Amino acid sequence: MTTPARSLNGGNTAERVDSIFGADIFSRSTMRQRLPKEVYRSLLRTIDHGEPLDPAAADVVAASMKDWAIENGASHYTHWFQPLTGLTAEKHDSLAGPDGSGGVVFNFSGSELVQGEPDASSFPSGGLRATFEARGYTAWDATSPAFLMRGENNVTLCIPTAFVSWTGEALDTKIPLLRSVEALSSQALRILRIFGTDEGVSRIITTVGPEQEYFLVDRELYYRRPDLLTCERTLFGAKPPKGQQLEDHYFGTIPPRVLAFMSESERELYRLGVPVKTRHNEVAPGQYEIAPLFEASHIASDHQMLLMETLKRVAPRFGLQALLHEKPFAGVNGSGKHNNWSMSTDTGVNLLDPQDDTHTNMQFLVFLVATIRAVDIHADLLRASIASAANDHRLGANEAPPAIISIFLGKMLSDILEQVERGLPKRTIRGGVLDLGAKTLPMLPRHSGDRNRTSPFAFTGNKFEFRAVGSSASIAWPNTVLNTIVAESLEYMAEQLERAVGSRRSPARLQAGVIAVLKKVIKQHKRVIFDGDNYSEEWHAEARDRGLPNLKDSVEAFGVLRARKNVDLFRKYGVLTKAEHDSRTHIMVEKYIKQLAIEAETMVSIARGQVLPAALRHQQRMAEAVAATQAAGVDCDDTVDALRSFVELVTRVRYATAAVEQASAHPEADPMKHATQISRQLKPAMAELRIAVDTAETLVAADLWPLPTYRDLLFLK
Repeated sequence: MTTPARSLNGGNTAERVDSIFGADIFSRSTMRQRLPKEVYRSLLRTIDHGEPLDPAAADVVAASMKDWAIENGASHYTHWFQPLTGLTAEKHDSLAGPDGSGGVVFNFSGSELVQGEPDASSFPSGGLRATFEARGYTAWDATSPAFLMRGENNVTLCIPTAFVSWTGEALDTKIPLLRSVEALSSQALRILRIFGTDEGVSRIITTVGPEQEYFLVDRELYYRRPDLLTCERTLFGAKPPKGQQLEDHYFGTIPPRVLAFMSESERELYRLGVPVKTRHNEVAPGQYEIAPLFEASHIASDHQMLLMETLKRVAPRFGLQALLHEKPFAGVNGSGKHNNWSMSTDTGVNLLDPQDDTHTNMQFLVFLVATIRAVDIHADLLRASIASAANDHRLGANEAPPAIISIFLGKMLSDILEQVERGLPKRTIRGGVLDLGAKTLPMLPRHSGDRNRTSPFAFTGNKFEFRAVGSSASIAWPNTVLNTIVAESLEYMAEQLERAVGSRRSPARLQAGVIAVLKKVIKQHKRVIFDGDNYSEEWHAEARDRGLPNLKDSVEAFGVLRARKNVDLFRKYGVLTKAEHDSRTHIMVEKYIKQLAIEAETMVSIARGQVLPAALRHQQRMAEAVAATQAAGVDCDDTVDALRSFVELVTRVRYATAAVEQASAHPEADPMKHATQISRQLKPAMAELRIAVDTAETLVAADLWPLPTYRDLLFLK
């Protein structure tokens, strides 16, 4: 990862993309060329400094944007937004209309740019909108660049927007995210004022660089797997002889078809202004990763949604299917989305950059310790922010951190915090250099601390890496939670520092006050710091002794969201009203229930419609072989025993199928009770059915087995 870009809307990146790839974004360079100077400057004040949008500029911007889009082949425009489905949404309107004389005229007004009106009752609202209450609005987000989406025979102007109910309640992921940034910004500025480093700074933003893991499978095989087609994960599948045991896929040579897909995807993403940087093979066979540069968190969230859509859209051109599910295959690593998060001033200063003499950088230590405090106090909420039916399959396995939220700091920072506890820190541990023992090889600068891939929340140089976010999830909600809890902690730190330092802030008084506050907070919250192996049983026992929460599945985590302290937290900082908060909790629970219900029904359908018929045909073959052998007068007791065992297995599959169906048949009326019922009854029944079917797969003749196997899916590239 690189350091955060200074521009809030990816302007620097966009301008480079413009010149190299002919970008399909309404970038700063495009605006500078097309807009009158005063309109351009007014728009930049909104983009860079958060000033209210000037309504008078909207018509001028709309006309310019329309001309640019039409020149590039666009015929329609859409307000592109992110409802609470976890996906994106769009309604296309033509840029052309009748001119009254038998021809057409192209019109796009400022009011059409600024506001749209989609149906608000057909999206998940968690009770905010009833079926008969349909009015909702989309509002132009000027800070996120408009872009052109190209299809086979169409071009559409896409305008990033927020989505709100007629009542003013947020119906999307963007509005709470933007609110959370504002909340953090106001508290972070208080810290800067205490240190006297706020000159020229008008606001603080959070920056994110989300790494995206995904699988690729052959598209023809994908269509022969009803579970992948419907659920995007394999509900059945025996482990192949070779999985990831040899660790030969990670960073290995990228297969030619996959590399061609990656290159095409990157080209499209560059054109859309998404600053992708890194590509490589991941640990599991058939698994890959793509990673971008840092951007402002709401821009990164928009771009992350575009990235996922682009992977899905481009893969079929190469006969592939991209799978973004957290655990498409059992027995090999699942996929996550490492959320690299930091705080930055609008002048480009990264507030989580420790710099060389970290022990003297008191401002950094305040922001660091504030984040530690936030994660400790709100570990349960942070865990709940990444809860989903899909992520339950991944958390705690060997490719993902456990559900216990802890922080890794590394040797250098841990040592400095220990010094602070004792008094004034005196030293910063240096990493030194590595001599590789060969004169032709360079001396390598070594970091002052190692990395910890088992930690859910790890400090990695100048940012925190929240590793537990699921690969199919929007990053907007986890970052909304992260921003909000840090805002609360920064407010606490600001109050403590203002009290300790007072109005006369001499350097000595400032240093003494800061050390006193840091010492107190470190002592209270250091329990969340752990630099060891988060997978070990010893850590789980130690975490319990430390009093850290361990919400092992989503149903436990959903209960946390309902806690009064969390409702009050979001309301206090203006991020979510109680109604908005309750709606999101309801939607998460409802989605969990529906996903598991769909998976259960799909399992029953595959077991009854494909697996059992194949198993019975195999059973018939075995019975015919036994009969023919016995008729020939040859002893075949072993074969008879094998037949008897197989018949028992088929019966087990049949009973397990019925058990899954039965566990789905009588849902509880209360959503949380229903989710609990699914977690405690349906999921174990589904696991039993999978074990039986996977056992059958290893025994049924290959020409009879109806589903492409893991060997085919993982290794055919």
